[in-house]
Amino acid sequence: MMLRSTLLIAYVVAIALALGIQWLLGGISGVIFLAICGLIYLFRLRRHHSATLKWACQPASAPPPDLGMFDEIVTPVYKYARTRQNEYTALRELTTNVLSAAQALPAAAVTLDKSFQIEWCNAQSQRLLDLVYEKDRGYNIFNIIRLPEFFDYAQSRQWSRPLRSRREIGGQLCSLQFQLTQHANEGYLLLCQDITQLEKLQTTQRDFVANVSHEIRTPLTVLIGFLETMRDLPHEALTKEQRKQYEELMHEQAQRMLAIVADLLTLSTLESTEIVEGTQVQLAPIIDKAAVQAQSISRESHEFEFDVDPDLAVVGQMNELSSAVTNLLTNAVRYTPEGGKITIRWSANEHGEAVFSVTDTGLGIEKKDIPRITERFYRVDKSRSRASGGTGLGLAITKHIVIRHNAKLVVDSEINKGSTFRIVFPEEIVVQEKKGDHKRDDSHLVEDAAT
Repeated sequence: MMLRSTLLIAYVVAIALALGIQWLLGGISGVIFLAICGLIYLFRLRRHHSATLKWACQPASAPPPDLGMFDEIVTPVYKYARTRQNEYTALRELTTNVLSAAQALPAAAVTLDKSFQIEWCNAQSQRLLDLVYEKDRGYNIFNIIRLPEFFDYAQSRQWSRPLRSRREIGGQLCSLQFQLTQHANEGYLLLCQDITQLEKLQTTQRDFVANVSHEIRTPLTVLIGFLETMRDLPHEALTKEQRKQYEELMHEQAQRMLAIVADLLTLSTLESTEIVEGTQVQLAPIIDKAAVQAQSISRESHEFEFDVDPDLAVVGQMNELSSAVTNLLTNAVRYTPEGGKITIRWSANEHGEAVFSVTDTGLGIEKKDIPRITERFYRVDKSRSRASGGTGLGLAITKHIVIRHNAKLVVDSEINKGSTFRIVFPEEIVVQEKKGDHKRDDSHLVEDAAT
């Protein structure tokens, strides 16, 4: 409206000037003046038109400051283009973020059209489903995932519950969980997760509950059986020797249940608490104390050999390290036949690490069992495990203590030749003191063994 008023005023002024010139000069001077004004106007109009056309090729850019009568057209178009450009930028950023998040998913994500043809997939799809976006886009998903149960699941349209199946990945049989959902535009989203570890954890949990029930139920049944016998029989029916024997057996079973509960509480504490700042711990005295206990259990049935560096220490928790050392020594005694040899070493290796090792000449462990011996209640030799007196939790406790000290538990074993258990402490927590700062006296070990 303002532009039209300005043009109207310009026209009126031009005509007034032309009439004035015509009156003063006469002839056709007024007409010539109007013609010149018209040419100037046409020239400016042409220049504005060219600038407008040039701007129209990039409407998101700022228009020239003077477009004359085209300003009324360019300004709203520019504002609209800027709004759409901002919306497009925001949408592109959102899309990029969504795609980045989808790429970071630990699960395979695949979008499908209504015919189950692949539209997009993330990086995990290649590992779990052998899908490559550039190569497989547009292919039907059933040509890639050739599992009959997945085809039936997809065609059933009953997707409230996921499908679990097995598939070989990298030469290993893995458990996969498929979940299909429908999204906009009549398309589908397929999520596939590797739940192999989850299934292992669930199996371990079920085994743990069953083992705890079994381990506690057995001594409890024995205890109840003796109590019922003593309750139902007349007092005079049992001699003092029999009653004493029953009481000792009941006490033994009660102690066994107490040991299991104590180890479970220890294991729970190790799993649920953070390790506090450690102190310098001399392992030699701890080994001495554990050796006395092991020799007591052995009752002179085994030969013990020691190679312990009294000047070697580590930064850690004394109580936890004492528990780990004791567990390894008592296990060696329990699983080594009479007359066997047990060698205890504590020294630094060539890499600056501190290594505590217990080597026995016992029954040995099969290679397939070695990865599982640190599981709770896992028994390598189930026929004699209970007779050995262990709770089945010692190595599980030891493993957690080792982890809490950033160390490694290494097991080497051969059937009927023996086993070696090593705790390897990293160099950064090892302290090598000066020779002679700590003197170690092994005489009491010899005396204990002799008695």
